Formats: sequence, structure tokens, C-alpha cells
Amino acid sequence: MKTVAALTAALFGLLSISQAHMEMKSPPPLRSKFNRFTTEQDYDMPSPLSSGGDNFPCKGYLKLLGTSQAQSVAEWTAGQANGMTITGNTPHSGGSCQASLSFDSGSTWKVIHSYVGECPVMGDSSYQFTLPSDTPAGQAIFAWTWFNKVGNREMYMNCAVITIKAAGDSVVGNSRFRRNVDSESGANSAPISSRPDMFVANVGNGCGTTEGLDLKFPNPGPDVDVKSGETTPPVGRCSN
Repeated sequence: MKTVAALTAALFGLLSISQAHMEMKSPPPLRSKFNRFTTEQDYDMPSPLSSGGDNFPCKGYLKLLGTSQAQSVAEWTAGQANGMTITGNTPHSGGSCQASLSFDSGSTWKVIHSYVGECPVMGDSSYQFTLPSDTPAGQAIFAWTWFNKVGNREMYMNCAVITIKAAGDSVVGNSRFRRNVDSESGANSAPISSRPDMFVANVGNGCGTTEGLDLKFPNPGPDVDVKSGETTPPVGRCSN
């Protein structure tokens, strides 16, 4: 009976972990239950990165690149708007997030939009961003990163394989977000090369965040949504 009770407790413990925190729903990340190409599901997808940084970036899942599990899950066009959807039941009072792209299999990252405060919120929440008009065509890695306001000092990161099409190309993407930014308000002016590097903290790199306040990114880039009046910069040795 004790063995059965212990196994039951362990099972419920695993379930509570898998239901905690937040995760990216769209575009569906590598090893996510939302990804139709997943064959080895990560049942702890909403968990943060290791505090020591051993699974940065992308929880270590970029090793799947080139396999059937790492097929492109979305097609976006340079100069157009798309978005990401975050879901979960433990937003830790929100915090600050970034949307970033990598064109070299995760070695470097460029921020395309920063969100300061109220990112994410309970349930499903969607955040729009516009791809720079000169975003390189081809395969890319899209990353959602999150620094929670309340709770342990952590960094969350989910990554999805996407395909970028050159401006003007037709696209099969998420029409919920997509619109032609060039025709509405002019092409996104800041080139991708001028965008800041993705902010990294709480992963054993000497840079940290402060609990109880929304993170103010040192360099959020030209596209930023600020929804908090209570922000603070990071602490420690932070490169960006």
C-alpha cells in the first residue's frame, strides 16, 4: 500500500509540474504537445531553463534540428506582422518577454519585439510583432523568452522552427495575426542586423533579475510594448 501511495503521489507531483508555469502554444515549440511533428513530448515543457544554463538555449532541443521532429511549423513573410500565443495557469504576476529570431541554429539571437509588463497573463494570451523587412529568407528559429515578476528568479524559453519568406512572397501562415505592414504603415525601418541581442539572465551567466518588479530590458530594441510603471533594470554583469 505504501508503494502504491508513493507512486500515486509521484504521479500527481509530475502532473502538477507539467501544469505549472507557462508555455508557448503558437508557433508550436520543439517537443511540445502542440507540435504535430513531436514524437518525444516534453511533459515538463512549461518549466524554466536550468539555473546553471546547461540547457540554454531552447531547453537543449536544438539538437533535434535536421530530424523529423524539427520540421517548420509556420511560414512568415518579412515585413509582415505575425504573433505568438502563450498559455498556462501560473503567470507569476506576469513579467517581461521577448520575441527573437536565430538564423544560425541558436548561436546568436536578434530581438524583434520586447514586452515589458503583463507578459504573460492567465490562460491564453497573444502578442503581435512585425518582422523587419530585411529578415533573411529561409529556415529560422523563433524564441519566446520570459522573466517572471514573482517567484524564483528564472528564465523561460520555448523555441519553434519556422520558415521566413522574402517580402512580397505569398505565405501560408497564421491569418489571425498576419497583415501587410508595408501597405498599412510603411516597411519596418530598423534592419535585423541593428536589432539588439536577446537578453539572457538567471542562467548562471552573472546576470539576474529582481523579484516583485517587471524587468526593464537594457536594450529592448525599437519595437517595445510597455504596460508596467514598476520596472527595474537587471542586476549583475549583464551584456545587453
